[in-house]
Amino acid sequence: MLFSVSFIIFATMMMHSIVDQTWAGFLGRAILHRDDASTRSVHAGRSVLVTGAAGSIGSVLARALATASPRRLILLDRSRRRLDSLTRDIRADSPNVPLISVVADITHAPALDHLFATQQPEVVYHAAAFKHVPQLESDPFVAIRNNALGTDELSRAAVRHHSETLVMISTDKAVNPHSIMGATKRIAEMILMRGASGQTCMRALRLGNVLASRGSVVPVFRRQILHGGPVTVTHPEVSRYFFTLGEAGTLVLAAASLSGSGSILVPQLGSPHKIVDLARYMIDGQDDIPVVFTGLRPGEKMAEQMLSSCETVDPKAELELYRVHNATAPLDNLDDSIAALEQSATQNNLAAALRIVQRMVPEYKPSDSLTQLLDSGHHRMATA
Repeated sequence: MLFSVSFIIFATMMMHSIVDQTWAGFLGRAILHRDDASTRSVHAGRSVLVTGAAGSIGSVLARALATASPRRLILLDRSRRRLDSLTRDIRADSPNVPLISVVADITHAPALDHLFATQQPEVVYHAAAFKHVPQLESDPFVAIRNNALGTDELSRAAVRHHSETLVMISTDKAVNPHSIMGATKRIAEMILMRGASGQTCMRALRLGNVLASRGSVVPVFRRQILHGGPVTVTHPEVSRYFFTLGEAGTLVLAAASLSGSGSILVPQLGSPHKIVDLARYMIDGQDDIPVVFTGLRPGEKMAEQMLSSCETVDPKAELELYRVHNATAPLDNLDDSIAALEQSATQNNLAAALRIVQRMVPEYKPSDSLTQLLDSGHHRMATA
């Protein structure tokens, strides 16, 4: 019993020690903080919707928006449990904010249409996405339905109901994608670019790995360190762009205040870091905790990119964000391709779905793992 209590106390102290680490030391730069005045000016008196609100970035956005005096804050998520928890927290911290929580799926067009018709969101933050690369390689229709088709449904609802701005959180994995997650997020970017000439301003913001988010490697490393290791890293040379959760929220909110539509935006913060360096930073001199390399997982790349070889950025940053130029334009028959992709998903026809995805994103090459899944026929067990 004494050992158990001592271990719990030690583990708790270790956890707080790790949580309290300043990420600035790892990132080698100052941490970007939100401009509260700017956030308030964009959102005060407005009806604001956040999809994926109970996720890591979505909840950061929701908490920040609650302090910006919106006329109405609408939080949408598939998870009732996490959404209820977030709603209770925000109501406790910001009791005067009119708050509406909606348990729904962005792929369900009637639910979206009802929500937009009744709540009339003027500013929409689209954080709902499936982002776990290796898992989606074994269940690709989840990525196709949510990341691509769900974004299409959301953007159409925003246009039908005259929303002013829609900002989507994209990913560096959408650039020269090796994974179905990256390919479907690239399609989502194209969907938003399709609306460039409409009255609803649509923008996609590419982010890298967000430190300490629910799907990041940081919680995994924390658990491994608390248990004395080993800490597992896929490859000694694997590198990623890293941002803190607060920085991700700051950049997404900034994206809503920019002018122009059909834009893809990238942040100017920092250079890539090796994941093994993150592991060693978190281990923090505990020499008895080893690092073990396990090999790249399905769909993963050694390094991610913020820009493709044909893309350039505006030389002048606005609110820490650069506009991307020469991004591949949406297909002339984008709507037809989306309809065909939806039909293939409805039929669980992976071969047809991958042909359509590759036609839409020619630089995408399915991973060996996904090709083997296709050959095995097990994809017909895919779940929504």
